[in-house]
Amino acid sequence: MARRVHQPLEDREFDFILSMTTGPVLAYFCGTWPKAVEACRAMDAVVAELAQEYGTRFTAVRTDMTRCPGPTRRYGVTGAPTAVLIQDGEAVAGQAGPMTSAQCRTFLDAHL
Repeated sequence: MARRVHQPLEDREFDFILSMTTGPVLAYFCGTWPKAVEACRAMDAVVAELAQEYGTRFTAVRTDMTRCPGPTRRYGVTGAPTAVLIQDGEAVAGQAGPMTSAQCRTFLDAHL
């Protein structure tokens, strides 16, 4: 089952997605500054692939750190990309830096 990756445009939309989602949310925080863009694009591909593979086991949310500063601060994100697995609004795991598909799969499998 193919799953889409949500892309909230502001804090309110991020919070709405969390409130409407049952089960874990993989929020990966991305930046638009030059040093972050390439790594974040690589994470886009990884998360899109795993969202399809895992189906309904998690909901993926690509979060722009500039557009959504509230969640960025709330989950202690300081660099991009950073993946945070959220359950019932609380961070249950986090991983800073870009990940390959295998690394992200290992991260998810350890916490789902």
